[in-house]
Amino acid sequence: MAKMWAGRTDGATEQLADDFNSSIGFDSRMYREDITGSMAHAMMLGATGIISKAEADTLIQGLEQILADIQSGALAVDMSCEDIHMFVEEVLTARLGEVGKKLHTARSRNDQVALDLRMYLRSQIDGMITALKAFLGVLTEQADAHKTAVMPGYTHLQRAQPIFFGHHLMAYAMMLLRDIDRLQDCRKRMNLSPIGCCALAGTTYATDRRLEAKALGFDDICLNSLDGVSDRDFVVELLADLSLLMMHLSRFAEEIILWSSWEFKFIELSDAYTTGSSIMPQKKESRH
Repeated sequence: MAKMWAGRTDGATEQLADDFNSSIGFDSRMYREDITGSMAHAMMLGATGIISKAEADTLIQGLEQILADIQSGALAVDMSCEDIHMFVEEVLTARLGEVGKKLHTARSRNDQVALDLRMYLRSQIDGMITALKAFLGVLTEQADAHKTAVMPGYTHLQRAQPIFFGHHLMAYAMMLLRDIDRLQDCRKRMNLSPIGCCALAGTTYATDRRLEAKALGFDDICLNSLDGVSDRDFVVELLADLSLLMMHLSRFAEEIILWSSWEFKFIELSDAYTTGSSIMPQKKESRH
């Protein structure tokens, strides 16, 4: 497949260099975000008169069909492409001809990558928050059902004070509430659109960045183009938030393992969620 910069140099790049530069092995999972972002970009180009309304409609229809074909399995992502952005544009141009090349007007892969990543992680956060709220609902229901059930409270694995089982479960509810709050806060800072920042210094085209941002569900735009294409603070912030979340979930899972052991025998897990031993048939194990 021809490189996006074909004509810049006569020499062919080494396979090792191509492999090093390629990101399609992991950014192909963002095909929905890439195509959705491109549809909004085509809409903006048509609305501002940078391209004709008819051309914008043609681009959007072509992108909708590519999305449908990938989702149905009729179109497989070509892993020889450098990234998902080049793959989508290659297919679009192959199907639509010259009008397909107009999609990349007034944007760079720099702001396109930043846009896709923000949209993808935003969607992942929404899914995680939904799952955490469901887990929180189960915890509070069980806490209410066992609010007068007495159990030993431990410090350093030594029995310390009597507590209610419901009170113990609500400790995890507090942790999850903080986790949800952190994720929502991270999402708020993430939800700014970098599209229109282009490579680093914007574009001379009279684009409407806020129109495109609104169409994609962003709260606002990145105000500085250099920062907009280079900022990955939100990725590090999300990783930190998820580290805390996983610590809480691991703590809960370890407690389940402890409570289901012979030494405690507070609970017994369903066979549907346990395993056994290849040498010790009496064992019933819970693993995470």
